[in-house]
Amino acid sequence: MVRWTGGVPGSGARALAAVVAGALPALTFPEPSLWWLAYGALVPWMLLLRTAPTGRRAVVEGWLGGLGFMVAVHHWLIPSLHVFTVVLAALLALLWAPWGWLVRALLGDPAGGPRAALAALVAVPCGWLMIELVRSWQGLGGPWGLLGAGQWQVAPALRLASVGGVWLVSLAVVAVNTAVTAVIALPRARVPVCGALGVCALAATVVAVAAPRPEESGRVRVALVQPGVLDGHDGAERRFARAEELTRGLAGRDLDLVVWGESSVGADLGRRPDLARRLAALSRAVGAELLVNVDARRPGPGGGIHKSAVLVGPAGPTGDRYDKMRLVPFGEYVPARGLLGWATSVGRAAAEDRLRGTRPVVLTLADGLRVGPLVCFESAFPDMTRRLAAEGARLVVVQSATSTFQRSWAPEQHASLAALRAAESGRPVAHATLTGVSTAYGPDGRRRGPVLATSASGAAVYELPLARGTTAYLRYGDWAVYGAFGALVALGAAAGVRRLSRGR
Repeated sequence: MVRWTGGVPGSGARALAAVVAGALPALTFPEPSLWWLAYGALVPWMLLLRTAPTGRRAVVEGWLGGLGFMVAVHHWLIPSLHVFTVVLAALLALLWAPWGWLVRALLGDPAGGPRAALAALVAVPCGWLMIELVRSWQGLGGPWGLLGAGQWQVAPALRLASVGGVWLVSLAVVAVNTAVTAVIALPRARVPVCGALGVCALAATVVAVAAPRPEESGRVRVALVQPGVLDGHDGAERRFARAEELTRGLAGRDLDLVVWGESSVGADLGRRPDLARRLAALSRAVGAELLVNVDARRPGPGGGIHKSAVLVGPAGPTGDRYDKMRLVPFGEYVPARGLLGWATSVGRAAAEDRLRGTRPVVLTLADGLRVGPLVCFESAFPDMTRRLAAEGARLVVVQSATSTFQRSWAPEQHASLAALRAAESGRPVAHATLTGVSTAYGPDGRRRGPVLATSASGAAVYELPLARGTTAYLRYGDWAVYGAFGALVALGAAAGVRRLSRGR
């Protein structure tokens, strides 16, 4: 009988195939949003890995596929970092090298039986999740392009996210890809693999139905102000004036909060009392507090530049502020500047490091509503929204600016992350930007209200349901990550015991 092996002739052709196959999952994220592709996007790469002639070759092709993946999901950084984007991607892609070996070890034998296939069904997704966990560390770039994030508009996936976070969604997506690969490549294992996948799907359905859901409790009316792209000099002043004009048009809309995007105010309000007075006048005109974002140097000795969410009421700044804690590598600071400072000469890396905040802050509005602010990149981190919700935030607000990447896939992808954060936390999330995409999501992760695209300059009002109670992810946190690590340890220990018993 002839069996399909998926081999690609020649090491050069295999290398190119690995890079292209690794890049395929990027199409599942916005802007393309081919979410359905995620459930087969890894199959070509995995079929290639399992046919690698040696374990060393599988390691190389794992690294090359990781390189393709990282460049594809971060391609929008190339205009800013140029060749440094590829250098960073090549370093982070090393995380996929052992995963390539793992795929070959478990799926590489065409005569492999059910035991190897079922072990792969557990180990391969868990191995992928460990890669996502490591590269999610802020110093390595943060959790951008997690595979599960491509399912942000799929209701069952959002329900899974409420149980185990985006991590559980990634596990499910990779498990399906592993099962498809095993069905194609291991004829003897088709029935048990399909049976195991069916059991997992049934278990996931039961858990999703039985898991706690926050109960709707009240409504909040939030306006998001998006000045849009403004040409010419004095950008900060013109941006402020445009946001001021748009906000004034919101008078009489019965609002609870008006949100401006990241870096919407380009001067410290203590140094510019005229700006503080203009903001206070706007608050009085619309009958709601304003949450603006100040990107400026603070007064005082040694004062550096912070990005701060600042609450402004009818009498002026209330004194409540949140300083951004997790900064964008190279965009807002240069890691190990003494070693990597040369990056500023080949791209638009930060000439001066921004300063970090020290703790999350939950702001309390005049009507008692508690709001948890995040600034831009921070919405990619599941733990930050979870912590704000645990500390009492009933609404999460993200202030963002992606104008540097206006004509790329980045604005749409960034806005989609708010859907996952809403589903995980069971809290509505509003995502306000300077130049798009601005939108909002309910506590179930479903989009509520209009979308202000990158071509828009305007303001939109969102009536969002508030929710009380908890989700399983709020209650138990990153249990999917710990479970995946434990499963890998158990499988490794079992393999070690079998090897020892054979050697006796």
